[in-house]
Amino acid sequence: MAITMTSAAAKHIETALANRGKGIGIRLGVRTTGCSGMAYVLEFVDDTDQSDLIFEQDGVKVIVDPKSLIYIDGTELDFVREGLNEGFKFNNPNVRGECGCGESFNI
Repeated sequence: MAITMTSAAAKHIETALANRGKGIGIRLGVRTTGCSGMAYVLEFVDDTDQSDLIFEQDGVKVIVDPKSLIYIDGTELDFVREGLNEGFKFNNPNVRGECGCGESFNI
């Protein structure tokens, strides 16, 4: 079981944490929403729970709760720039379908 990230994602997270001035990493999880069922959630983490799983790459930590890991195991987190748009891209091998707007997915 693992979550990985590209160097572009790690650099973006590292910069965001530095600008924030605190935090030990980011939490990657899922929540029920949208027309396909689930959406990714990213948030800064200042403290972890005992049950959290921590994946570290290039000195950056991604924290995942065990319930979310079922849906995102094997996901690669990337940060992409396409024209004027930029943002995180989730390369999740478990996804079976996405809604038309790309905001939610199903397993």
